[in-house]
Amino acid sequence: MAPAGYEPLLKGDPEFEGLPEPTPRTSRPFRSRRFVFSLLALLGVVGFSAFYALSPSQSARYAAEHLLPGGAFVNGAGEQLQKCPSGLPPAAAPPAKLNPFASLTIDDTVAIADWLFAPERALNLTLGTKAGLADNFIYHIDAFRPAKRDALAYLDHPDRDAAVPPERFARVTIHHGAASEPYVMDHLVGPLPVGPKTRIRKLTEIYHRDSIPYNARGFTSGSELTPLLVDYMPKLADATEDLFGGSARGLPNDTLVAGVMAPLSFDGSFRRGWISWRRNTPGPWLHPVNFFQYVDFTGTDPSKWKLLKLVYNHQVFNSTEAFLSAYNDGTLKRLPNRPDQDPAQGGWSTRKRPEGSSLRDLDHLPGPRSVSFGGLRFRLDRAQQYVSWMGWGLYLGFDRDMGLSLWDLRFKGERIIYELAPQEAIAQYAGNDPMQTTTAWLDRFFGMGSAVRDMIPGYDCPHEAVYLPATTHNFEGSIVRERAICIFEHDTARPITRHTGYSEGEFGATRGFELVIRSVSTVGNYDYLFDYIFQIDGTIEVRLSASGYLQGGYWEPSQEGYGTAIRDTTMGSLHDHVINYKVDLDVAGTENSLLFTSTAQETITQPWFEDDWGAEVVQQKISKRYIENEDDALLKFPANLQGGYSLVNKDALNRWGIPRGYAIHPGYSPVHNTVVGSKRLLNNANWARYNLAVSKRKDTEPTSSCQWNLNLPGHPMVDFHKFFDGENITQQDLVAWVNVGMHHLPQAEDSPNTRTNLAASSFFLTPLNYFDADVSTESTNAVLLSAPGAPGRPWAVDDYGVAPAHCAPAAVPPLEYVGVRAFDLAGRPAPPATADEMRKSAELFHRIKIEL
Repeated sequence: MAPAGYEPLLKGDPEFEGLPEPTPRTSRPFRSRRFVFSLLALLGVVGFSAFYALSPSQSARYAAEHLLPGGAFVNGAGEQLQKCPSGLPPAAAPPAKLNPFASLTIDDTVAIADWLFAPERALNLTLGTKAGLADNFIYHIDAFRPAKRDALAYLDHPDRDAAVPPERFARVTIHHGAASEPYVMDHLVGPLPVGPKTRIRKLTEIYHRDSIPYNARGFTSGSELTPLLVDYMPKLADATEDLFGGSARGLPNDTLVAGVMAPLSFDGSFRRGWISWRRNTPGPWLHPVNFFQYVDFTGTDPSKWKLLKLVYNHQVFNSTEAFLSAYNDGTLKRLPNRPDQDPAQGGWSTRKRPEGSSLRDLDHLPGPRSVSFGGLRFRLDRAQQYVSWMGWGLYLGFDRDMGLSLWDLRFKGERIIYELAPQEAIAQYAGNDPMQTTTAWLDRFFGMGSAVRDMIPGYDCPHEAVYLPATTHNFEGSIVRERAICIFEHDTARPITRHTGYSEGEFGATRGFELVIRSVSTVGNYDYLFDYIFQIDGTIEVRLSASGYLQGGYWEPSQEGYGTAIRDTTMGSLHDHVINYKVDLDVAGTENSLLFTSTAQETITQPWFEDDWGAEVVQQKISKRYIENEDDALLKFPANLQGGYSLVNKDALNRWGIPRGYAIHPGYSPVHNTVVGSKRLLNNANWARYNLAVSKRKDTEPTSSCQWNLNLPGHPMVDFHKFFDGENITQQDLVAWVNVGMHHLPQAEDSPNTRTNLAASSFFLTPLNYFDADVSTESTNAVLLSAPGAPGRPWAVDDYGVAPAHCAPAAVPPLEYVGVRAFDLAGRPAPPATADEMRKSAELFHRIKIEL
C-alpha cells in the first residue's frame, strides 16, 4: 500500500508529459511486461555491482540467495520487492487558501493590457511587437507585492476560511517614447482582477527619482543597434578580414558578432557604450579580436546616432575614415598572427568532450542517483506554490527582475522569515582594453527571472526532483518555463549530529537530510544557480553558484595583472561577483534588535592559578553589543571572523533567559566588492561595499536595487545608502541585506566553463538560542546504540522504527528537453521559436549579430 497522501498522476500536467504513469503499489506480485523488464534491468545493475564488490564465490552465493525462479528479485528478508511509491509529492496544507505573493497569470496580464489600451486611459499605446523607440508601449507587467501588514493580517487570520486576501496590484512599466521629452514610468494598476474599481497611478514612492530617464531604458532587442552598426561595419569588412579573419556585413554567414558593455549612462543624460567584437563561433565570449568602438545611441532617432571612437591594438581613431587611412597607408600597427585566430580552430570553446581524451576508469557506468524508497517526504500545493518539509513551510514567488523568491517561511509553526529574495547581481571587471575596464554589470537589468531556463532533469537536479513552472511577461507576450524551479530532498551523507559513547544514551547519530529549492538563470555568458537549502535543525543555507562562460579579453603582455591567459589570444579577466539578498527576519515576532557578538583575547589572573604555570592565563572572551542606529549597521565581518551578527527579540526569551534569535552566519566565500569609488559603480550598488547591512523595514524600500540602476550609477533610481537615515533599530521590524560572491581570479580551468564547486558563495540563517536545545534530535531518522550486556556481543540498535526501505525504482525516462512555451500579447500560444530566435531573445546585448 502506498504511503498516505500520495497523489495519482494528473493527466495533462505538462510536467509529467512523456513519463510513465505510476501504478498503485500493492502486495501482489507484478506480472506486467514493463515490471519484468524493470526488474531485469535492476538485477543487472545489482549483479554488476556485486561482481566488483564481492569475491567470485561471494557474488555467486549472493545471486543464488536473492533470486526467485523466473528472475524476480527478493530482499534480505526473503520478500519480493514491490515497485517504489509514486514520484509525486503528497498534498500540502498552506496556512492560507491563496498565495498572496503569487505571480500574475497570462489572463491577468492580457486583461491589464486591454484595460490600459482603452481610449479613456489616454496613454496612446502601441503594441509592443510593433512599437519603435519613439512610441509609447507597455514594456513590462509584474505583480506588486502587498503591504506587509495586509499580508500578515491575512496569513495570521485565526479563521482560515473567513480570511480575506489583500488586494492584488500590478507594476506596469511603460516606455513613453512619444513624449516630447521621452521617459520611462512605472505605474501601479489595481485592484485586480480588472474591474470597476481598477485604477492607475504613478509608482514613485519606491524610487529616489520621479521618472526613469529614457536613456536608461530597458532593452527591446539586440537589433536596436543595427541601424548604427550596419552603417559602418560593412565598410570595414575588407580590413577586418585581413587583420583578424572576420567581418560583419549583415549577412547570414557573418563571422563577427558584437557585445555592448555597460553602464551606458552615468545619470541618464546620454546613452553610449563600448562595443567589443568577437568571433561568431560557439562560446563567442572567449574569442575577442581586440577591436572596439565607442558609440552614441542617445535618444529615439537612429539617424542621430554616431560612432565616436574606434580602437584597434591600443590605437585610437575618431572615425572609420581615419582607421582605414592608417590601414591603407601602412601606419596601422597590426596585431601578430596567433594560432587560435584561425576560425576553424574554435572548437575548444564548446562543451563537447575533447577529442582524444582518455576514458576514465569505470566512467562508462552511470553514477549513483538518489531514490526516496519510502516515497517523497515533502508536500506540495502546486496551484498555490506552497512547500512543506520536516516542520518547514513556505510560499514561492517569482518575478521578471530576480526570479525565485521565498515568503512566509515558518519552522515548527512559527514564522522565521517574511521574505527571502535575491536583489541584484553585480560583476565588475578590470583590464587593459576598452571592454573590460569599463564593464560593471548589474544583471537585474536583463531580468534574472526572465533569464531562468528549464533545467535538465538528472543533471541540474536529481532524477526524482519535482519541477514547478514560472511565467514572466514582457512587451512581446508571456513566457512559461515548465521546469523553472526544482525541489528535492537529498542525503548529505554526513550526520547532522553524532557521538561515539559508552554510557546509556550517548552513542548515536542523526541523518543530515536537506531540502533544496533551486532555479537557474542564464544571463548572457553566465549561469547562476540559486539554492535555498533547508535543514532539520531550523537552519537555512542560501547558496549561489556560477558557471557558464567567462567574459574573455584579448590576451597580450599588457594585460598582465588583469587576468590569466587561458589560450594563445584569450584571457580570463579579473572581476568581482557580488549578489545581494533581502532577508526579512521576524524572530519570535516582528520586533527585533541587531546584536553583535565578538571574541577577543584577554589576560587574567586568579587566586587558584598554579605556580607551575605562573599567575596569568591568556584566553578569549565573548562580548555582546546591540547596534541601535541603522547608520551604524552597514557592516563587514570582523577579521578572522571573530564575531558575527544576529537578529534577536529582546522580549522573547528561551528557557534559559536568553533572547531568542537567528544568526546570519557566513558560509563559503564571504566577500564584498573590492573596488570603491569607480564612476561606473558610484552609487547604484552601494550595498556591495559591505558583507551585510540592517535597516528598518519599510514598504517604500522593497528592494536594494532596480532594473534601471545599471545605467544610472551617478543618480540611481534606488540609492541604497538613502535607506540609512539615522533611525533607531531597537525592537523594530528589521531587514538584513546580505551579500555573497567571489573574487574571480580566472585560471585555465575556467575554460570552457567556470566550475560550480569553486565559483560558489553562501550564508546561513541559523537558530541562536531560538530553542532551548537542538531540535534535530526530534528526528526519527536517527539511531541509538547501547553497549552489549556481555563482552563480544553486538551493540543493541534502536532505529526508532524507521528501518531502511527497499523497493524497485521506476525506470528513468529518456531525457527530453522541450524548452520554452510562449504566448502572444492576446494570450494565444505563439509558434515554436527556432534555436536562433531563442538565442537572440536570450543573449540580447551580450551577442549582437548584424542583420540587414
